[in-house]
Amino acid sequence: MRKLLIVDDNEDIRQQLKWGLNQEYQVLLAADAREALSLFKNERPAVVVLDLGLPPYQDSSVEGFRCLDEMLGLNPVTKVIMLTGNNERENALKAMRMGAFDFYAKPPVLSELKVMIGRAFHIANIEEQNSALSSHGEAEEQWGMVGKCAEMQAVYTTIRKVATSNAPILIIGESGTGKELVAAAIHEASQRRKGPLVAINCGAIPENLLESELFGHEKGAFTGAHTAVRGKLQYAHKGTLFLDEIGELPVNLQVKLLRFLQEGSIQRVGGREEIPIDARTTCATNIDIHKAIEEGRFREDLYYRIGVVTIKLPPLRERGDDVLLLGETFLKLYCKESKKKVRLAPAAISFLKRHDWPGNVRELKNRIQRAVIMCDGSSIGPLDLGCDVEPPPMPVPSSDNLSLREARERMEREMILNAIERQSGNILKAAEELGVSRPTLYDLMKKLSIHQ
Repeated sequence: MRKLLIVDDNEDIRQQLKWGLNQEYQVLLAADAREALSLFKNERPAVVVLDLGLPPYQDSSVEGFRCLDEMLGLNPVTKVIMLTGNNERENALKAMRMGAFDFYAKPPVLSELKVMIGRAFHIANIEEQNSALSSHGEAEEQWGMVGKCAEMQAVYTTIRKVATSNAPILIIGESGTGKELVAAAIHEASQRRKGPLVAINCGAIPENLLESELFGHEKGAFTGAHTAVRGKLQYAHKGTLFLDEIGELPVNLQVKLLRFLQEGSIQRVGGREEIPIDARTTCATNIDIHKAIEEGRFREDLYYRIGVVTIKLPPLRERGDDVLLLGETFLKLYCKESKKKVRLAPAAISFLKRHDWPGNVRELKNRIQRAVIMCDGSSIGPLDLGCDVEPPPMPVPSSDNLSLREARERMEREMILNAIERQSGNILKAAEELGVSRPTLYDLMKKLSIHQ
């Protein structure tokens, strides 16, 4: 039997609700926040009916908000229905912004509350089924990369295909999209995985030092060269050389790199001996390589050598719900590191979905890490993520003559109409945005006299 927790300091209300609901649910009762949180942790109810005014501060909402915050911190998908007084409209709307499922004005009318509780269990059941289906789907993580969108699935497929060959690979994509992760994945999936993966950033080393870094030098080759030194290419023997930001490689060094790719051997700076090197080359760049070729900044023959297979990484803004998947992954990582239990508030999730992410996955990771460190409560808001402006709160009807139920219906009507408008009349997408099923949204539209 489904578990329902009722939290109210009024024993008459508790017993009345238990009597009316125990035929359909396993009803758990609590008179204060301490007892409620203990039952919540042990029994894990899917739905909670929570009074805002709890002892020892029955005349304020302090304990109710604290209890709501801790419950959602322990299980963010719990459906919490707030019981409020007729004069507590502001508190009720605040509870909704914190993540409450709905609110209902005291004294409770059992028949009406039953409908609300039934709807909460219905949505909880749908979410549980969706979660179970997702857990049996394709693995979300591949070689340390997280993503389920079609573009990332294509990247995974290409990695598996090219890993078994020795063909040079060119990885292109904006800064922060994970090009170095793809290079590491190709190495780990290849027959060279027992050999070294040697990486060098061609744009981070001064031109006068880069040649020596790549090819090494002999003793006395230049001032300060007191001993012979092996270059990165020699260290990558029997493994993989990853040349990041290959588009920044000076033209004179492009010639030497092309010679290595053609002949499989190098000469150190100041040396004459041919040194054979067996290393696979993987390159990456965030520049428009074809434009660089047209402008004479990159050799066309080298491009054809390093780009036998090209892997294009999509920017985060084109990866759909992957931004939420990545956000939750980073949140778990940094919560574990900092030994905190925090969740993403609905407004924060909205910010993640609408932000353009010019810094891509690297920016998202940075923002989540900072938010976990700076967050004071149990939920992360847009300001914690570095959003300049907190999204406006839910609209509060201005008329003082409205009852709490009328205020709720007006607010629901506005939210539904706005969602339908944003989704260009697509009811399924509007339902997904609002966090309800399509049948539930149709029921609400009918109830609120909204015609499609």
